[in-house]
Amino acid sequence: MIRISTIFIAICMVLVAASLGLVLYSVAGISGMESAIIALTALTFLILYNAVSMRLRDRTDVGGQIADLSRGTADLARQVAEYGRRLTAVEGKLASLNHAGADRIQAVAGEINELGSLVRQLAVSVAGHDDILSATAAAPVSRPESSPPKEPSFAAEPPKLVVAPPPMAAVAPELPAPVRNEVHTLAAVRAAIEENRLDIYLQPMVTLPQRKVRFYEAVTRIRDEHDRVLAAEEFMPFVEAAGLIGRVDHTMMLRCVQVLRRLMVRNKDVGLFCNMAAATLGSPSTFAPCLDFLEANRALAPSLVIEFKQATFRNLGPTESEHLAALAQRGFRFSIDHVTDLRIEPRELADRGVRFIKVPAVLLLDPKASSASDIHPSDLSDLLGRFGIDLIAERIEGERAVVDLLDFDVRFGQGFLFAPPRPLRPDGASASDGISPNKAQESNGAVRAPATDASVIEPPARTTGNAALARRAAGPN
Repeated sequence: MIRISTIFIAICMVLVAASLGLVLYSVAGISGMESAIIALTALTFLILYNAVSMRLRDRTDVGGQIADLSRGTADLARQVAEYGRRLTAVEGKLASLNHAGADRIQAVAGEINELGSLVRQLAVSVAGHDDILSATAAAPVSRPESSPPKEPSFAAEPPKLVVAPPPMAAVAPELPAPVRNEVHTLAAVRAAIEENRLDIYLQPMVTLPQRKVRFYEAVTRIRDEHDRVLAAEEFMPFVEAAGLIGRVDHTMMLRCVQVLRRLMVRNKDVGLFCNMAAATLGSPSTFAPCLDFLEANRALAPSLVIEFKQATFRNLGPTESEHLAALAQRGFRFSIDHVTDLRIEPRELADRGVRFIKVPAVLLLDPKASSASDIHPSDLSDLLGRFGIDLIAERIEGERAVVDLLDFDVRFGQGFLFAPPRPLRPDGASASDGISPNKAQESNGAVRAPATDASVIEPPARTTGNAALARRAAGPN
């Protein structure tokens, strides 16, 4: 549709051209035909000028509209990107909330199951005590009144009882150590290693507060010529002095792999801690056989944790660092024990492959430890957790320590309160055999029954009340 302004301009151009022709005809004395031609020519020029100017103006308007459309499109793209980012953030928050909710539900379900098992055990114990009390109360009633007393009481005249000694394996650690000098001890240790009298003991690590077995630590023991069991503190200095530490570590690593395979038959989530000495890590000739053996069993790397002392990590040389990197490259994780202070660099340890740190409970609960370190012991578990390292409190010997450690958010515990190191079964029973709960009695009289799921652990010898009373009556042999 033609606009009014365009019609007005056309009328003006016709009037201008007609006026020009009329002026030329009346004033200049030009003939009518020539004046009309000149007027038509002027009208043609005006029309061309108007058309060109309108075309230029329309082109300028279209360019501005295109620029405005481009700016609007860019703003729309930015708004869409912002909405996408916000939607991604909301989805991430929802996923994290769902994951946290699932973890909490799983933790609550685990605690409920533990409480259920404890209640069942309590019910069984109460029923057993009730039966014993019922039998005790019914015994005098069933006795005839005319029957004379059979024997005097035990307190009046204790009978002389002869008690057979328990097996050598159960009382071997309690025998007095024979007096020997360093030469004889070194000879005995060398003979025990040559005759393959190396034993492996397992001590569980439990989750807190559920006290469910999650890991085991392999502890080395040696039996001398008298079948007396020597702890690592007794023979390890002589082994290192004799240059036999590499052979001991290789033998224990071989047995740890065998034990781990037997444990994983029943529980795929179980883990085993195996100690390695600093001399083995720093000697290429000693470390090579261990590395080859671990390379052949790298499928067990997620469940086999190699443990070093804190002093070993603080004194790493080029050779030790290279060997440590070779183990980490094959997927093995590391643990640190024998911690003497809390000056720990979690980032550096995590970069080297450390995933567990075992700190004595006494050191964690010692008020002086916080003043000697850069972080309070109550915040140590959270700090290590940020770098993927779990804190394990070891040498726990009392219930009070467990309560205090729960305030420090410690997830794992180890100590005689839960179970002492126990030897493997000599009969080589399979991991699928059943096992009854074992009770560990400490020196302070605390008795606990940790829930173990590994049948490779030999239950300790139990001493009933009658046997203890008979041994006290018999007197020292």
